[in-house]
Amino acid sequence: MALLNISSPHSHKGRSTRQVMQWVMLAAVPGLLVQSWFFGVGVILNVLLAIAGCLAFEALAMALRKRPVRFYLTDYSAAVTGLLLGLSLPPLSPWWLVLSGCFFAIILAKQLYGGMGFNPFNPAMVAYVILLISFPVEMTRWAAPAPLAEAANVPGIVASLGQIWGGNLVDGYTAATPLDIMKQNTGLLMNDLYQQEAVFNQGSWAAAGWEWVNAAFLLGGFLLLALRIIRWHAPISMLLALVVMSALFNDGGSSQSHGSPLFHLFSGATMLGAFFIVTDPVSSAVSNKGRIIFGASVGVLVYVIRSWGNYPDAIAFAVLLMNFAAPFIDYYTVPRTYGHKKSTPATRKED
Repeated sequence: MALLNISSPHSHKGRSTRQVMQWVMLAAVPGLLVQSWFFGVGVILNVLLAIAGCLAFEALAMALRKRPVRFYLTDYSAAVTGLLLGLSLPPLSPWWLVLSGCFFAIILAKQLYGGMGFNPFNPAMVAYVILLISFPVEMTRWAAPAPLAEAANVPGIVASLGQIWGGNLVDGYTAATPLDIMKQNTGLLMNDLYQQEAVFNQGSWAAAGWEWVNAAFLLGGFLLLALRIIRWHAPISMLLALVVMSALFNDGGSSQSHGSPLFHLFSGATMLGAFFIVTDPVSSAVSNKGRIIFGASVGVLVYVIRSWGNYPDAIAFAVLLMNFAAPFIDYYTVPRTYGHKKSTPATRKED
């Protein structure tokens, strides 16, 4: 049988942007469901409103730029941004807070830079940080996990919609997060703190509710790794750096302790950040070595800000700081082109 002798370039059919984004959304479903189980239906309502808001602002921007609206909406990048933003916000956030975040994410952090593929910063994290700095009260109204919330005060769908659109705060439903409790502790030994605070003594290895939410996002992250939607370099290096930092500075349980490695791994938005935010292909480093440096730096910054900064959960701040540094990392970690000598900053400058 005669074989065709065809010269390069040869076509290779990989996953499209639409398929990648669809898999990312599917992988986040376990985390979304578990988070909704422990923190109420407001989580799902947040996500739906955030996705709708991001799609609306994306459509508006594309129409103003005279671009094909349907084409850009169906790549699902705006939907993923809405999903991540909705998961990051406190349950039962007022509608205006969610839609403001959608505006900041799509218009300010994405479209003003040129749209998909040109944004230097993660859009969802830009929106989260702006909201946190601008509306600290609304952004710290996290619900108590289901095992600790007063059963009579856990809102259903109707009450949740009333809270979102009417702003009537449900008494007995909000509570400090485990990271906030740990950060505010100044006088209790770890054993005493864990006995006094129900969120700790009802948890299995970290904190009630939060540990299972992080486990669910970890499961989704494993799915993305197995399907090769994301690479292991950034998320694994971030988690390892966080473990190393929390182990080095873990003093064994004094009143000045910042928590154990397990506590930091399974509290806050650690796993969501590691597998769904740090792995953003646009705003992170591009080479494998660069991704390792990027992820490890995020892990170190997360622990530093959590322990000695002003904000208990530091994922957004750490990611944005490293988004600033990503071009610098890329500059010094450019892989050698096959058949050529390794490029150095000096030779690149001469070119």
